[in-house]
Amino acid sequence: MSSKTPTCWALIPARAGSKRIPNKNVKLLGGHPLLAYTIRAAIDSGIFARIIVSTDSRKIADIAKKYGVEVPFLRPVKFAGDHSPDMEWVKHLLGKLFKEGDTVDCFSILRPTSPFRQPETIRRAWRQFLSDNRTDSLRAVEKCKQHPAKMWRVDFAANRMKPVLVNPAKHKVPWHSMQYQSLPEIYVQNASLEMTWCKTIFEKSTIAGDAIMPFFTKGHEGFDINTPEDWVVAEHMIKENPNILAKINV
Repeated sequence: MSSKTPTCWALIPARAGSKRIPNKNVKLLGGHPLLAYTIRAAIDSGIFARIIVSTDSRKIADIAKKYGVEVPFLRPVKFAGDHSPDMEWVKHLLGKLFKEGDTVDCFSILRPTSPFRQPETIRRAWRQFLSDNRTDSLRAVEKCKQHPAKMWRVDFAANRMKPVLVNPAKHKVPWHSMQYQSLPEIYVQNASLEMTWCKTIFEKSTIAGDAIMPFFTKGHEGFDINTPEDWVVAEHMIKENPNILAKINV
């Protein structure tokens, strides 16, 4: 890698059509649309050459622009379904912008559902991402609260179940019967952020690649709002500590 600092774009996915929380990305939280906190954190981090919201909604696009970021075009409907993988919309967005003559070295996906991610969270991840040029991508993770060794796949037709994880033969006691402190540490990804070199997605046709660096979030940085219950918890957290949100002056 050259001594020149690589360029990075923030990509904020904010499609319409949320099922569990209607209009989730623009629902008001702490006085502003949920989307606004991710936008503010991205701006205040100071590391992005461009901050782009990817949405299929003109309403969401207008709100994103109001809060100071760009929506160069609407996401095609075929890339905005409930089951559309990130790979589709990211590759489409980057490919279209590259054809227009703009280029960038890497990108970071910042999801609006993580409003407690701070500018310093992003800066910390950026420093870590740049520290190892053999990395394909970086992904935010946190320690599992519920260990997968205690999880089961259920066959309802047969009224039976089997453990999700089968422990190595060297262990005489099944993992599901062991104490938590005896189990290997397991981390789960959260929605706070991920960073990837553009060459990873275009050369390997994957967002993650093979060499994935863990970024360990702290405290509530990785809190993800996906259900009405999550929303209630988030409101309570803000009531207890208003400083948990990025400051917005719009």
